[in-house]
Amino acid sequence: MEVMIPKAANSIPEEAKAFEATKAGVKGLVDSGVTKIPWFFVHPQEDVQKSPPETDNPSLQVPIIDLEGFERSRRLEVVNEIRKASEEWGIFQIVNHGTPVTVLEEMLAATLTTKPSLWKDSVSFGCQDGKLDADLIPQILREEITEYLSHMKKISKILSELLSEALGLRHDYLSSIECMDTKVIACNYYPRSPEPGLTRGASNHTDPSLLTILLQDNMGGLQVLHQNQWVDVTPIQGALAVNIGDLMQLITNDKFKSLQHRVLSAEVGPRISVACFLYPSSAKKYEPYGVIKELQLESPPIYRETYSAELREEYYVLGPTPSTLSRFKVGNI
Repeated sequence: MEVMIPKAANSIPEEAKAFEATKAGVKGLVDSGVTKIPWFFVHPQEDVQKSPPETDNPSLQVPIIDLEGFERSRRLEVVNEIRKASEEWGIFQIVNHGTPVTVLEEMLAATLTTKPSLWKDSVSFGCQDGKLDADLIPQILREEITEYLSHMKKISKILSELLSEALGLRHDYLSSIECMDTKVIACNYYPRSPEPGLTRGASNHTDPSLLTILLQDNMGGLQVLHQNQWVDVTPIQGALAVNIGDLMQLITNDKFKSLQHRVLSAEVGPRISVACFLYPSSAKKYEPYGVIKELQLESPPIYRETYSAELREEYYVLGPTPSTLSRFKVGNI
């Protein structure tokens, strides 16, 4: 389990060190019966207040895309829906994606039987170039992680083709540049919070990945920023949320937008989610990615070439921020 403690601070407060050393995580705090959250979990009021406002517009709903028939008669329709959602929202939910609901439910059930810390526990597993070292996964999660990852590989291949076509490129373009070959699975456990108004399960941020595929339970709490309003990503049984990451926005020259999102804390819970982050292959980790040449015909590059590893490093050094992409704009150092 992992607790995010401020990395930029000169020294981590002794209380936070002591908490981290217990290895009990936030779940351990809740199970102990705390009624007040430790001070190092309290976020500045400007971070937790509802600004931008949460939407009260029922017509604002994250797009839901049905993949049924995408290999046959509905392919153009699905591609157009993905293009529209990626340009206007940066996120969409997919249904009829081929992964059995039982696999999704078993994955959720197996999960975890200089900024304030986040009110969550998490554990991550990396899969470089499609290869998973099962011995590094705790036995209690091994079978579920292995099965789930096999389905994520299939879904990422489907999405790679559909997104390539949505960009007006040949269907195998994204796979040819090996930008989605490494997968990192993060299992997140968000306990109920005795003081939800003081903390966050996840601060407002974008992902440094090319793409993120998210499985969430029925508790809700995930919100995305759309038209300067926070919109709930309503859980749908059997659905997976897919959001655009910073690397995708960079190589598409802002055609597809990286999504700002956050997770609210709640007095009820726990909330469980499983995120699959898609990154370039290990061979491409330190090779530069820039704006796709075919897309430069539409407008000059907004971003300079950079390494996937540099985007991730920026994210982990600064901690979750609304966006780190501005640093990579042409002319910025």
